[in-house]
Amino acid sequence: MADDGDGRLRTEGSSGGGGRGGGGAEEPPVGGGMLLIAGLLALGLLAAYRLYLRWGTRSGPGGAARQSQAAALPRMKRRDFSLEQLREFDGTRNPRILLAVNGKVFDVTKGSKFYGPEGPYGIFAGRDASRGLATFCLDKDALRDEYDDLSDLNAVQMESVREWEMQFKEKYDYVGRLLKPGEEPSEYTDEEDTKDHTKQE
Repeated sequence: MADDGDGRLRTEGSSGGGGRGGGGAEEPPVGGGMLLIAGLLALGLLAAYRLYLRWGTRSGPGGAARQSQAAALPRMKRRDFSLEQLREFDGTRNPRILLAVNGKVFDVTKGSKFYGPEGPYGIFAGRDASRGLATFCLDKDALRDEYDDLSDLNAVQMESVREWEMQFKEKYDYVGRLLKPGEEPSEYTDEEDTKDHTKQE
């Protein structure tokens, strides 16, 4: 059978590949490939949904239960806080979460996903967050255990503190002032309690 040429046709024909090319490897049918892609996409969506349920609705121990408990809290009456009193509202001992910015105390309970014990900014809960926000620092070094007058911050950092104060004022309830050592708390009337009493005296 020398007239078959160089033998290439005989070799391909004897390998059982038919006329499809070398090696006998067949491509998967188009429908099977689409089914595989659809299955992988469905698995990816399921994984994303489960991650959302686990992390997106979580605000610390108790997850959704903690958020619904926080949502059921009545609006807090206006009062002033010492640093020690403020620390009680860190989201662990009390479902209400407060923090101070530039001498003002805000109720950030509805943002418990961020400020709760497991939230990314949970370090600020029950504390004066001014220095940490001014310096963009989320370490405990940015928090003081005694009253912080912020006198060592530069002009840019102080402007940042004021901008944060305005953002908190727009989003969260202002509940009172952070007291300096030896300062007496104000007595708020019911009428004052309904006003936005944001001036430091």
